[in-house]
Amino acid sequence: MEREITLVVNGAARRVRVPGRRLLSDCLRHDLGLTGTHVGCEHGVCGCCTVLLDGEPVRSCLTFAVTVDGQAITTVEGLAGPDGMSAVQRAFAECHGLQCGFCTPGFLCTVTALLRDNPAPTDEEVVDGISGNLCRCTGYQNIVKAVHRAAELIAEET
Repeated sequence: MEREITLVVNGAARRVRVPGRRLLSDCLRHDLGLTGTHVGCEHGVCGCCTVLLDGEPVRSCLTFAVTVDGQAITTVEGLAGPDGMSAVQRAFAECHGLQCGFCTPGFLCTVTALLRDNPAPTDEEVVDGISGNLCRCTGYQNIVKAVHRAAELIAEET
């Protein structure tokens, strides 16, 4: 059975008709054409599909689209502002916090929320904060550096 829902995606209300069991990741990618949200393991383990739901990181591969009707979703496409990339995106590029880039959208969403809640995390807090996201390429050192650099950039902006 299909249901019409409204999602506020990256600040814009979007109406879409979906089957009751459509995953949010599939809705974003296939129904709304927002392919920045990646699907890796489809079990909620890797974090590639992480988006912000009302500002909080969630696994979109474990979330049914109908359960978030009317809520605000921020995908990697919505992180940039009118002046270009967000501080987190700039820091990941500057510090080489990505390699193949498959896990990057999930990291960017996770780190955006992490730094909103903790603007100056320690190394241990960064490692704990990103522990739900897996990367097979970088070894994490540059990702941790990128999180600290993003914190600096955000502090400079405020």
